[in-house]
Order: sequence, then structure tokens, then C-alpha cells
Amino acid sequence: MQRPKTPESRPIFLYTPEQRVRRDSTVWTLIQGILAPLQFAAFLVSVVLVLRYLAWDIGYGAATASILVKTGFLYVIMITGAIWEKVVFGQYLFAPAFFWEDVFSFVVIALHTAYVWALITGALTPQQEMWLALAAYATYVVNAGQFLWKLRMARLQQEAANAAIGKEALA
Repeated sequence: MQRPKTPESRPIFLYTPEQRVRRDSTVWTLIQGILAPLQFAAFLVSVVLVLRYLAWDIGYGAATASILVKTGFLYVIMITGAIWEKVVFGQYLFAPAFFWEDVFSFVVIALHTAYVWALITGALTPQQEMWLALAAYATYVVNAGQFLWKLRMARLQQEAANAAIGKEALA
């Protein structure tokens, strides 16, 4: 089955030239670049501790502490990410370039917050808390994948734009 043919058009870029300048010049880009791998490291440690608790019923305190650390990173990266989005796109959340990533981020935050609520209220058993944490982590992995994909697309688009500029200069 063939795709329908579409008229030639200019590619849609993730960032306008002005947005790219703002992205590259704000400290919030660096902060996001530092926080994201730290959050991922906290996630990896926590997954191991949660799975250890679920498998052998040991280390509840360590698993719980690791989930809270991971959740703290999530909240900080969400706040700083909203500031970054305001600086780059002029709005705190749901800029068209990152709309679906932001929507899914709220699912991630809701599940992490549900875990904290369950922990504070004692609404779930320890095993149920851990399963809720794993559900939150699964959504985090999807959301992280969305952002990584978007970063890759931005890099590829910039390379294509640079190549096009180079060809025009040669002509």
C-alpha cells in the first residue's frame, strides 16, 4: 500500500531560529541536562530496590526511600522544565512542540503522587505500593522515550538545516 502523495512543503522544525537561540543560551537547558540523567540514575537504583523487595520481601525502607528520591527528582525536573519551556517557547507548559510530552508527564506525575499519597495514608499494602511505583516507573520510561525521541528529531532537523545552508552557499 502506497502512502498518499503530499505537495512539497517546507519541513516543520521543532524550534524556530529564535527559539533555538533561547534554548541554547538559557541556564535552564543545562539544568535539564544535569537533572535528567540524575533522575534516570535514581530510577535505575530504585527499580532494583523495588524488585528486590517484591522478590524477597526485604528492604522495604530502602525501596521506599529510593522511590521518594526518584519522585523528588521528577517534581524538580517538572518545575525546571516548565521554566525552560517558558523561556524557550513563551509558555510554561503545553507548547505545541512538546504538547504530548507534557500531557504524558502529567500521567507520570499523577502516578508518582498517588504513590506518595498511598504511602502517607497507608491506603495500600507495601506490596501494592511497590506495584504502584512500578506502574509509575513504566510511564516514566515511556515519557523519557518521548523526550529522547524529540531531542533526536531536533538534532536531525538541525543537521538537515545546516546541510541545506551549506548547499545554498555552494550554489
